Amino acid sequence: MSLLVSFPIYSHPHQEPMMNHKPPLISSTMMNKTPTVFYCFILTITITFVLLWGGGANATKHEDTIGIYELNNGHFSIKCTNWGAAIISVFLPDKNGEFTDVVLGYDSVETYKNDTTYFGSVVGRVANRIGGAQFTLNGTHYKLDANEHQNILHGGHRGFSDVVWKVIKHEKDGKSPRITFAYHSFDGEAGFPGDLKVMVTYALVGKYKLSVKMLAKPINKATPVNLAQHTYWNLGGHNSGDILSEKIQIFGSHITPTDDELIPTGEITSVKDTPYDFLEPSVIKNKIKDLPTGYDINYVLDDQEGKKMKVAAIVWDKKSKRSMKLTTDAPGVQFYTGNYVKDLKGKGGYVYEAHAGLCLETQGFPDAVNHPNFPSQIVNPGQIYKHHMLFAFSIDD
Repeated sequence: MSLLVSFPIYSHPHQEPMMNHKPPLISSTMMNKTPTVFYCFILTITITFVLLWGGGANATKHEDTIGIYELNNGHFSIKCTNWGAAIISVFLPDKNGEFTDVVLGYDSVETYKNDTTYFGSVVGRVANRIGGAQFTLNGTHYKLDANEHQNILHGGHRGFSDVVWKVIKHEKDGKSPRITFAYHSFDGEAGFPGDLKVMVTYALVGKYKLSVKMLAKPINKATPVNLAQHTYWNLGGHNSGDILSEKIQIFGSHITPTDDELIPTGEITSVKDTPYDFLEPSVIKNKIKDLPTGYDINYVLDDQEGKKMKVAAIVWDKKSKRSMKLTTDAPGVQFYTGNYVKDLKGKGGYVYEAHAGLCLETQGFPDAVNHPNFPSQIVNPGQIYKHHMLFAFSIDD
């Protein structure tokens, strides 16, 4: 099929989108075929996109049904829900073979509906913050749904974390368990332009590997797209206390500094001689003490010999001997240490406090729509946004 169809792929925000480029759908080779073959080809393409993206705005007879779905490959397991396409548990063995849930969350899906921490959710249409909740694109000024002071965070009051996603495919077990969620974001949702069809697939692709793949397809207008996965990790166990004793290495020698409202200034600065320097593995508590509340900053990931999938971070938990290596094709990663978590009743009645978990949100740079020097996040009709992250866990003896 790739020889016959040309769809530009927008996989790296470093690539400037071609604003006026309209690629040919049908090759000249196809046009020379018989009419029967030609129309069969058109029908195949149409059916493929109907199956892939759905026919309407999450149109399904079970449209409002919210469920919990498990993936289990015999070595570890996860559970997720179609409310916000959220990861709600990840059970991993420790050095003694004891399984523990290593992500923060709640006992019931109903509680997720009232969550303001974005536990485990997919956030968008544009993750992180947009200053002033506004931007200008192709001569049109867009005013967005401000939900954090005058700014917009993670898509507004009703971002992708607060909607019901459609379950496209679910394979609970077997060699490669997986689930795919889809959502149709309508034109004007939270103020963003154009209809956008989104898909997220979680898959267990190895003994201890979790793959997360995100796709988004603008239908009728150019739009910014920046999706992120917002799981809070605690490799010692969700109820083991804080993550300050965990060790982390972040493969970014620069950050995008922010103002008092956590909006990027537009600068890109070195981490050298600052508390943000995790180029060498360091225990979090040894550096967080130099910050007023904790970490909530975007790292610019270093180029790694031109590799498409780059190592973003590695986390180690000394007591359980669990570790997590995150690779991604995104240009940045937000390191957040759960600074504003307070008195949250979580799974099993355990109460989460500040620094109970850490987030590593691979992403495009925050507020990129208002900083031309940042990698563009604009995706045009005919292009497809792609974002891949791989969580590789290991257990040391």
